[in-house]
Amino acid sequence: MRGKLLPGSLLVGAAMVLIAGCGLTPGRSGDVPGAVAPESMDPLRRQAREALARYDEAIQDAGGEPRFAPIGEGTGQLGDWEPHNGDNKLKVSTGTVVAAGPLPGAPEPTGTVVWQDGREREVPLLSAGAALDRLKAAGTGECPGCVPLKVTGARLDTARIFTMLGPATVPVWEFTVEGSTVRLTRLAVADQAVVAVNPQPWDPDKALGAHAIQSATTTRGGRDLTVTFYGSPGPASKPCGADYNAEAVESATAVVVIVTTRARGSADVCPAIAASRTATAQLDQPLGDRAVLEMQQGTPVQVTITG
Repeated sequence: MRGKLLPGSLLVGAAMVLIAGCGLTPGRSGDVPGAVAPESMDPLRRQAREALARYDEAIQDAGGEPRFAPIGEGTGQLGDWEPHNGDNKLKVSTGTVVAAGPLPGAPEPTGTVVWQDGREREVPLLSAGAALDRLKAAGTGECPGCVPLKVTGARLDTARIFTMLGPATVPVWEFTVEGSTVRLTRLAVADQAVVAVNPQPWDPDKALGAHAIQSATTTRGGRDLTVTFYGSPGPASKPCGADYNAEAVESATAVVVIVTTRARGSADVCPAIAASRTATAQLDQPLGDRAVLEMQQGTPVQVTITG
C-alpha cells in the first residue's frame, strides 16, 4: 500500500483547538494575569475522569491485548482526484458513495495488526461491503444534488497508520471507483476488535480554561509526558504571550493531560493567532501501553515513545 489512512477527525479537531488556542481562562489566581484559579481545576479534573471512564468502557467492549485503537477515522485515499472529478472529494467526505455491484468478503476470517516494535495481534476482518458501509457512515451525509460516487471493486491490502501504541501495519480494503484512477481505502478490522470511543460533542463552554492536545511524547520508562497543543505564539514575558501548566489525570488504561494557562502577557489588543506549543506533565508511573486522550472528546492522540 503506497498511501496512508487520512486522519480526518484530527483535521476537524485541529480547527477547533485553533479557535480555543487563543483561549479564554475561567478565572485568575492571585495577581498572575490569565492564570486558572484553583477552584476552576475541579471541573476540568472531573471532565478528565469522565473521559477515562469512557475509554475504559471502550476497552471492555473491544477486549484483548495489546489494545488496537486507531488514530483518526479510518478512511484514506490513494492518488489525487482528476480535474473533472473535483466534486468526488465532497462525495467521499459526506459518505455519498455506493457499490456498483457485489463486493467480496474477506478471504480469511482474521488478519494481523503489526506494530512498529514487533508486537502483533490477530483481528477479525470485515467484508468489503461492511467496510464500505463504515466509510459511508463516517461522512457528514450532506451533499445536495450529488450523484453518488460508484465503487466498482475491492481488494484486501495493508496500510500503515497511527494507533495509540504507535505506528502499525493494518488490514484495509482498497476500493476502485468509477471514472477515476484514485482508490479509496477503509480499515478492514471488525468493530469488536477496535477500541472506539464515541467523541463527545464539542462544547466551547466546557473547553474554557483548557487546551485540546494534539500529540504526546515520552521516553520508555520515563515519567515526563510532553504534549503539543495550540496556544499563544510566545511566552508570557512578551506581549500577547502565555505560559502553560500541564497536569496528568491517570487510570490503568489511559492518561488525560489538562493544559491550562499559567500566566498571560499584557497587551491592549492581541491578534487571534495560535501557534504550536508544548507543556510537560509528570506521570505517577511510566506511560507503558496506556493511551493519551484529548480531554473533552476523550479520543486517543498520537504518542511517540523514544529511548
